[in-house]
Amino acid sequence: MMSKFEDKFTKYEVARILGARSLQLAMDAPILLKLSKEQMDEINYNTLKIAEMELESEVLPITVKRPLPKKSGKTIKKLSEEEIKEKLEKQMQEEKKVEKVADKEIGGEEEKEEKDIEEEGEIMELATPEDEEVVDEVEEEI
Repeated sequence: MMSKFEDKFTKYEVARILGARSLQLAMDAPILLKLSKEQMDEINYNTLKIAEMELESEVLPITVKRPLPKKSGKTIKKLSEEEIKEKLEKQMQEEKKVEKVADKEIGGEEEKEEKDIEEEGEIMELATPEDEEVVDEVEEEI
């Protein structure tokens, strides 16, 4: 059976057509061939066999769409090592520019925070052992 349709359909398309039509027949779709009661008994009302018979007689109203790649006029050429290096250098330069802009923005924010801290006037210093002794004495009294 497949040899008859090799020039029209691939084996995957035939399988899909038969499966779809068999499902339709199983859901009480009308049979497109005139089969006698004896023929139906012979194939045991098998929907897949009926679909095969319909495909062989070319009465199926099922169409197949094959997706094909779009052909473009642009030719693709292999890049040389020099061209690859040039592209990498350009990318590195662009990344450095972005980093510089980001650093400037962060630097401006840091300066604002430092000014705010200076305006508050609170300077944090390291604790000395003498300060710790005073705190310990206060805790013992409580």
